[in-house]
Amino acid sequence: MKHLLTGTAGFIGFHLAKRMLERGDEVVGLDCINDYYDVNLKYARLEQTGIDRNKIENGKFVQSIKYPNYRFIKLKLEDRKAILKLFEQEKFDKVCNLAAQAGVRYSLQNPFTYIDSNISGFLNILEGCRHNGVRHLAYASSSSVYGLNEEMPFSVHHNVDHPISLYAASKKSNELMAHTYSYLYGIPTTGLRFFTVYGPWGRPDMALFLFTKAIIEGKPIDVYNNGNMQRDFTYIDDIVEGIVRVIDNPPVGNPEWTGKQPDPGTSVAPYKVYNIGNSKPVKLLDFIEAIEEALGKKAIQNFLPLQPGDVPATWADVSDLVSDLDYQPNTDIRIGVKRFVEWYKEFLMIDNNPKIKL
Repeated sequence: MKHLLTGTAGFIGFHLAKRMLERGDEVVGLDCINDYYDVNLKYARLEQTGIDRNKIENGKFVQSIKYPNYRFIKLKLEDRKAILKLFEQEKFDKVCNLAAQAGVRYSLQNPFTYIDSNISGFLNILEGCRHNGVRHLAYASSSSVYGLNEEMPFSVHHNVDHPISLYAASKKSNELMAHTYSYLYGIPTTGLRFFTVYGPWGRPDMALFLFTKAIIEGKPIDVYNNGNMQRDFTYIDDIVEGIVRVIDNPPVGNPEWTGKQPDPGTSVAPYKVYNIGNSKPVKLLDFIEAIEEALGKKAIQNFLPLQPGDVPATWADVSDLVSDLDYQPNTDIRIGVKRFVEWYKEFLMIDNNPKIKL
């Protein structure tokens, strides 16, 4: 199988690429390497998969020196001509689109970036799949699509028509766009609603990274909603295991689906949406305690109100993924946090000073 994986300089995409390469798949990785956060971390991830940063040029392939079955290309999803040319030349069997402009709070100040990357860029991916016989498109959605929904745990069979950030709206739009292409053109598509992914090589704008860095430096951490937050923190290895199982199993239409009682999570078309989470919500204060335990140092906590676009709690119902693909997330929060802290100290610190300023 020949796979296109987008976002391979990013957190989840990097880990997924490694997993698929190590099992022998042919992979083309794609990323625009934007400066949403320090590009040095993105280049460092690529170097872990044998991609020489000095050889990276826009629109040109770089062959991995570590994996003979891996090539990387720097491209923006919104570059329509380049994306469609890539699909025409490479004839991918399957595509996993993880590239996107991430971040809920960032979307409040930079809305147009989300339309360019997450809407226009995703349309280019869909068109590439449509015209080149792609057998399955899996793509990143987000737990943020649940928005104002307060029914717990969050289920893919719930209505998600009330997002509260443009980031969430862009991910909900991706699901609607994918369904349209599944229905019109028979392209199997699967949306992946990720729940607060964490682990080594994670994003610097995420809570675990921010908290660890601040605690080490003796600086206060911002604790939103006065600590009354819960998140379905999911370790990266569990996320990747779920993605691989999804990629390997394209959806088929649900013969029991009816327009009189429409199920949001399935369709008469070859379309499916899954939650990928741990299904065990953790209180934010317990999460901070796990970081303190791993670091052997207490945090200075600055309690703040709930931020615009944030929700107080997330909790994934992963029963569909369990029943369909035998998905079993099992990484305890303390183990996962400990692994992150060990990586942070090894990769980012020399004598308690940062190697890379993030």
